[in-house]
Amino acid sequence: MAQPPKKGKPISRRGILPLLGTSLLLPLLGYSKNEDKTETETPEEQYETLLKPDGTVVKVKVTALKKSKVVKKNIPNSTFLQWLGKKL
Repeated sequence: MAQPPKKGKPISRRGILPLLGTSLLLPLLGYSKNEDKTETETPEEQYETLLKPDGTVVKVKVTALKKSKVVKKNIPNSTFLQWLGKKL
């Protein structure tokens, strides 16, 4: 005997909206990468960004900064520029 074709309930707009919303949220749930930034750099490889008097940026090793010494504290800019050899 031939069976009659099954007629289920047609999907209404109200039934599609939850499916559509769920399908849009699925990529956000479990597929994100867990990026733990661990310090892989050794102290010799770490750099500090400094600004030179002429306005350019320089990367200096952190160990070089720790080994440096202060020549004179609290000097005015004009004296510092003369010490560097720059003209006002």
